[in-house]
Amino acid sequence: MFDVTFWFVINQKKNNMELRQLQIENFTNEKGLQLDTIQLSYELFGPDLGTSPVVLVNHALTGNSTVCGEKGWWKDLIGPDKAIDSKVYTILAFNIPGNGYDGQQLRNYKDWVAKDMARLFLEAINVLEIEQLYAIIGGSLGGGIAWEMAVIAPNITQHLIPVAADWKATDWLIANCLIQEQILLNSSKPVHDARLHAMLCYRTPASFKERFQRSTNEALDMFNVESWLLHHGKKLQERFQVASYLLMNQLLKSIALDQNCENVAASLKSISAHIHLVAVDSDLFFTAEENREIYMFLTANDKKASYHEIRSIHGHDAFLIEYEQLQKIIKPIFS
Repeated sequence: MFDVTFWFVINQKKNNMELRQLQIENFTNEKGLQLDTIQLSYELFGPDLGTSPVVLVNHALTGNSTVCGEKGWWKDLIGPDKAIDSKVYTILAFNIPGNGYDGQQLRNYKDWVAKDMARLFLEAINVLEIEQLYAIIGGSLGGGIAWEMAVIAPNITQHLIPVAADWKATDWLIANCLIQEQILLNSSKPVHDARLHAMLCYRTPASFKERFQRSTNEALDMFNVESWLLHHGKKLQERFQVASYLLMNQLLKSIALDQNCENVAASLKSISAHIHLVAVDSDLFFTAEENREIYMFLTANDKKASYHEIRSIHGHDAFLIEYEQLQKIIKPIFS
């Protein structure tokens, strides 16, 4: 255990949203690194803490704590009268330390794993005096951290909703993370160029075919798919730092409840929450097949579990695109 103090930073704002702060002291991470202090920033939406059920939203690799509102990255899913209604639920979202949204960075990105973030989030929940969450929902990396949280604290939530995620990074995902890391370490435009490669993994050939049809941009003298990729590289370069990208990529690669299959099985069996698996049929990162396998394991062991599949040609990014399907899937959980 470690000691924790916390306070609210009233005037610290990002994109006109108030960022609150927790300070966690004397933290030792999974690799044995000891830190005197870690600051954890977060945002709250909807009713005040203690007045309504709490939903924790874990962000993805380039995401942040602004999950709803005008600039919220999941604003079509979360907010007043949305599938996750912020008039009914208190919405809590932490920034993964080092994502840069609050101006802070973590050193030595290789010293950190997804489980560290799960432990930090759980300690922060304890500080906020939340005895149990109504739900933890997270997309991609955020879903992996949600899995880790549920294993560390099996009774922390009533509902666990990993979206386009898994409890582990597969060999395919680890390989892509290595390529991302090499680009970030060796390119003259690291964030820009890493994003170009990442977009190929987040989408599919069918998605590109439907969108671009080998069309060209005559003004730029290039294919539209090329100008689209360059645009995405430029936009991320403007708002994301190399250090943040390296850390998030490392966390993505490190998602794994345990390397021992027997330990993983025992951990999954210990989770008391109703587990709602949401996969994307064309996802190349966290495949639907892997999600179906874990669903079969859960149901074979009498766990409360359901499986849902988003149908889309857009691959992994469908969890940020196919809002109507995702709303229909999760709305009954929050009714």
